[in-house]
Amino acid sequence: MSDAQLTARSLEQLLGSWRTSAAGYQALADRIRLLVLDGRVPIGTRLPAERDLAGRLELSRTTVAAAYRQLREGGFIDSVRGSGSVTRLPGRTLPLPAVGGEGMLDFTKASLPAASALPAAARAAAEELPRFLPDPGYDPVGLPHLREEIAARYTRRGLPTTADQILVTVGAQQAIALIARTFLGRGDRVAIEVPTYPHAIEAMRLAGARLVPMTVTAQEEGPHPVGDDAPDGWDADAIEQTFRRANPALAYILPDFHNPTGATMSPATRRRVLAAAAAHGTILVADETCAELDIDRPGEYLPLPCYADTDAAGAQIIMIGSASKTLWGGLRIGWIRAERSHIQRLIGAKPSTDLGTPILEQLVVAKLMPQLETIVEERREQLRLGRETVRTLVSERFPEWSVPLQHGGLTAWVGLGAPVSSALALAARSHGLLIAAGPRFGLDGAFERFLRIPITYTPEEYERAFSALERAWAVAANEPAPYFDAGALPSVV
Repeated sequence: MSDAQLTARSLEQLLGSWRTSAAGYQALADRIRLLVLDGRVPIGTRLPAERDLAGRLELSRTTVAAAYRQLREGGFIDSVRGSGSVTRLPGRTLPLPAVGGEGMLDFTKASLPAASALPAAARAAAEELPRFLPDPGYDPVGLPHLREEIAARYTRRGLPTTADQILVTVGAQQAIALIARTFLGRGDRVAIEVPTYPHAIEAMRLAGARLVPMTVTAQEEGPHPVGDDAPDGWDADAIEQTFRRANPALAYILPDFHNPTGATMSPATRRRVLAAAAAHGTILVADETCAELDIDRPGEYLPLPCYADTDAAGAQIIMIGSASKTLWGGLRIGWIRAERSHIQRLIGAKPSTDLGTPILEQLVVAKLMPQLETIVEERREQLRLGRETVRTLVSERFPEWSVPLQHGGLTAWVGLGAPVSSALALAARSHGLLIAAGPRFGLDGAFERFLRIPITYTPEEYERAFSALERAWAVAANEPAPYFDAGALPSVV
């Protein structure tokens, strides 16, 4: 259950132009139901009191009470006298069948094939390995020359960094889990975007955190607005309110090519988030695993700490990076960039679950870091082809679906126009396609109107996948959506 409360003013803004030809209570209930299914009102959110909402919308209290009653009867809210009305999802929770099967096309992994430079780098690393063999081989911090390469990369991107500000990890997932375990206590609040990377949700919950949602909305179709304070999918006012109300110990954000929406946080929003974190002593964790996977605007955005102004003085910022997204998923090398005091705490906590990062994989990544500009350009072309293929196939085969235009990253957050994502993903398995439904990226089963489609596959694979989706859609679009227990859903990348 999330820990959130919605004011009448905030709900009014989310409702937008909600009035239709239907009766007022019916139109209001329909709109709130849609907001819950979309995830724009997270599960577990306390709705405003009937009297407050009636006054804000200039309705009779009877109309609002009737709308809430319909939502309650439909299973979209629970109401307890003295505690208000809290959003939920109706229906039974269904287990998913086991993942796998020969010939299955796996779209739960938003990842690219290995960079073309990797085989040569692997051979060179293998030749270098013998000089490390006399050592024990347990490396809890990271090879010095790899940490220097990573630090130099941050410096070239505009953020001066030294090797002692870098800790190498076994992928970004270990970095997230290590940060959560080190800086969170049981019951601490964590501000987290919804939708978001699902394994970050799991890591925070395993650390005993209480999750406080911050909604991210994919931009509509067409080019994203540009400019310092252009709309970007984040509601900076709501984020500041979340920090004031919850006083979170930690906040986890994906400011660049957000997974799964593809959105990028504007400079103005970055400054406000940094200032809010500084004001409340919140550790801000910025997951930058996709930050360099630009398609249209390479180098336009700097690393998050570069946006800290005087209002953000003293902000505690921990950044996460990874070789897996840019170089290859089989290279389980990630890293943490933070102030030295935080790095020392993390080094002290790491051995309890991991005694060292593989030496050979570190050597491979160190060989590839000086070639990163060329590799990123190769990735840019691969992602551009994938993005345009997905957009074309959606337009041709599913004109009722919508695909926001993302300028980078690995995924498209496709709007289905109906709350059938789980049913569609389940039906697709019968036709040889594994794909992550929208609820996998929420806290409590919302986002049934969205489907995450990676933009990392070949045109031939997309032909197979969309053929499977066509056959699955014929079934899913005519059946009520099941609501799956997030713990039963498959792993995604």
